[in-house]
Amino acid sequence: MSRSGFRIAPSILSADFARLGEEVRDVIAAGADLVHFDVMDNHYVPNLTVGPLVCEAIRPHCSVPIDVHLMVKPVDRIIPDFARAGASIISFHPEASEHVDRTLGLIHEVGCKAGLVFNPATPLAYLEHVIDKVDLVLLMSVNPGFGGQSFIPSALEKLAAARRRIDESGRDIWLEVDGGVKADNIEAIARAGADTFVAGSAIFGAKDRPGAIRAMRESLKRATMTA
Repeated sequence: MSRSGFRIAPSILSADFARLGEEVRDVIAAGADLVHFDVMDNHYVPNLTVGPLVCEAIRPHCSVPIDVHLMVKPVDRIIPDFARAGASIISFHPEASEHVDRTLGLIHEVGCKAGLVFNPATPLAYLEHVIDKVDLVLLMSVNPGFGGQSFIPSALEKLAAARRRIDESGRDIWLEVDGGVKADNIEAIARAGADTFVAGSAIFGAKDRPGAIRAMRESLKRATMTA
């Protein structure tokens, strides 16, 4: 966790894949707390990205946890592969699992923290019977599949609702948000209850990556001071 209590997780979806190891080292040196690893299968979402071999390849370059977001269906088969490849956190969409409780258990069995991901139209009701097994809740603030999309404003209300559920549970569950996160909206996102922020093009696309992360942290500091 960063000193501010917030975590910034650059998404490699926006990195230069021709020099991915260097890109990962660069954003970590710039101040990243996690590296977000988007996995798409051209089935659950209309795009195809990377698999466990790429995760394994970047692990030696990555001195922070690797936060794997599985946008694949079915999901259970590939979870052990990512655990062996070096994932620290593995998150999945409830619609991609036949048995959400079993999938969460599988992630813990292979030694990773387990996250549940909610698309903009996915109800938080999935948490009702499994919140005791969840380490991270990831709310999508765009429809998954492609980087560079704009933040959907209605995600703020959903973040606030998720924060209430987490607080009521009494458990230490991270609340992550992914999609259109930038320095100029991260303060409002934090005020809504998020503590972990995925940013792709806002960091990897910046000429000054340390400056981009510093700007986000300054905005997060304001959210803390006026909370």
